[in-house]
Amino acid sequence: MKAKLLPSARDNRRYFICNSQEKEKIEKAILEYIGVLGFAKSNFMFLEVAHRGVSPAGQNGKIIGSCKRESLENVRASLAWKGIKIQKVSGTIKGLDL
Repeated sequence: MKAKLLPSARDNRRYFICNSQEKEKIEKAILEYIGVLGFAKSNFMFLEVAHRGVSPAGQNGKIIGSCKRESLENVRASLAWKGIKIQKVSGTIKGLDL
């Protein structure tokens, strides 16, 4: 059985919706702006959510990503630098109103 972490020990993550269809473009923008170390510290990842009509691979023009709360501003700045808009940010996936 896998041990659960206490809520105080978990990462505080923020989830966001991007209006891009290319995952590589998003990753490249973050790497160019905050570098490899910043990318690792942000713990950035794409989410595969396949409910309510959102396709997991981003075919509908929206990609869901997540990062640590402390690095959200750097991730937002790096995406804005490349012209990728973030439509909504939330602390929960359910709060994104997919």
